[in-house]
Amino acid sequence: MRHRVKGRKLKRTASHRIALFRALATALLKHKKITTTTAKAKELRGFVEPLITKAKTDSVHARRYVSDKIKDRQVVKSLFSDIISKIGDRAGGYTRIVRLGQRKGDGAEMAIIELVDFSGIVKPKSPKKEKSETKPEGAEEVKAEEKKAGKAEKKSAPKPKKEKPAKEKSSTKEKKVKTAIPQKKGG
Repeated sequence: MRHRVKGRKLKRTASHRIALFRALATALLKHKKITTTTAKAKELRGFVEPLITKAKTDSVHARRYVSDKIKDRQVVKSLFSDIISKIGDRAGGYTRIVRLGQRKGDGAEMAIIELVDFSGIVKPKSPKKEKSETKPEGAEEVKAEEKKAGKAEKKSAPKPKKEKPAKEKSSTKEKKVKTAIPQKKGG
């Protein structure tokens, strides 16, 4: 019986499990949305939400408590400034888990865990540079003229004739003989 036994072990030792949750929590707070297995996402929710609740009271004690769990200073700083200002008066339920289906390789159930107030925010992709932006104006014309000049020089230059090596016919041709190696029966 598992009376009063809380949490999933995730086939890890206690120290490995804590390190996993710290890494996942750091990634979640940094990127606002991560993809992981459903079991890890459910356990991560129980790790991150108390940290966010603690961060609502901006005090030295709260900062030290959160920075003990999350080792990245920039993430802690953004938690206390950006994330808490966006959450506002929300009384809990800071994360959302969306199931994705099974992973192709091993069939593990996958899910996206995201911060609820940041669900619509997606990082903008960098715009692709067009060909005209990367090359200075007139560069294509110069290259075309250089190609034409190179072709004209090649046509005007005399082509050297290639000499074909004479085939030697010898009366003694060596033939490779394949020897059959007997194989074992049934093998």
